[in-house]
Amino acid sequence: MKICFLFNLFLLAAVITHAQTKKITVAKDGTGDYTTVQEAINAVKDSGSSITNIFIKKGIYKEKLRLPESKMNVHFIGEDVNSTVLTYDDYASKKDSSGKDIGTSGSASFFIFGNGFSAENITFENSSGPVGQAVAVRVTGDRARFINCRFLGFQDTLYTHGTGSRQYYRNCYIEGTVDFIFGASTALFDSCVIYGKQAGYFTAASTPQGTAFGYVFRNCRFTGSAAAGSFYLGRPWRPYAKVLIMNSYLGPIVNKLGWDNWSNPANEATTWYAEYKNNGEAAATTERVSWAKTISDAEANALTITTILSGWNPFQ
Repeated sequence: MKICFLFNLFLLAAVITHAQTKKITVAKDGTGDYTTVQEAINAVKDSGSSITNIFIKKGIYKEKLRLPESKMNVHFIGEDVNSTVLTYDDYASKKDSSGKDIGTSGSASFFIFGNGFSAENITFENSSGPVGQAVAVRVTGDRARFINCRFLGFQDTLYTHGTGSRQYYRNCYIEGTVDFIFGASTALFDSCVIYGKQAGYFTAASTPQGTAFGYVFRNCRFTGSAAAGSFYLGRPWRPYAKVLIMNSYLGPIVNKLGWDNWSNPANEATTWYAEYKNNGEAAATTERVSWAKTISDAEANALTITTILSGWNPFQ
């Protein structure tokens, strides 16, 4: 009887778990529940605590997407990272219906406001080309996770927008030119490729004063097709920008000075730009700007995913 009772409890738990996860399929050819990604987003229950898995089949989906704050715990799962492409072509100087520029924030191909969003095996793109600021993804919501995704663009590709937002990127490819990873959020980049296409700046953090971490890159590769020495690791969009690059490869496109003060020497006293045990042609810190920092072994060993992300574990 006891074994039978426990087995029934197991079955009940499985049924409850299954019921708490909704599944939606998007396919351009009509073989899914919806043919557009936005239709699938709209179908997610507002303010729900359950997970909604949206499986997106191969295809190029040209849509300007918006995940509202009311749509939480939405998980995008692409069929193939190279063939499941979410794209749009707005840019900052494009005019809206009243004749005004839509601006950097308005240029995003995908706005993510809902908490608990995740994506796997998907390409996010702004296809407008080298026309100034043109955002592929703007992430405002908290606890956003991206696994094996690509972010394609030129200037301002990835906007980590949300103050207080925690974001995690693993095995991702992020490309661009000027300031193409930028914003106020705390973001951990694990084993990612950061690809500079032309001369510019990899990061432009605007970390709020008093925030423990801004951007942390570990086991990443900073590389690209730009000329040797033409890329800086970062410049501060706001005075208290924080960036740490550790155990990463710094290729020849990285300028040996490492960091830029955005033409404002006062930023040198407030930013926190640090490195730890990097490798590659531009890894030596002997020619770095005098205000750049290195961290100790003890400091590095204390950095876990949850300490960087203020108690959030993206794998739980």
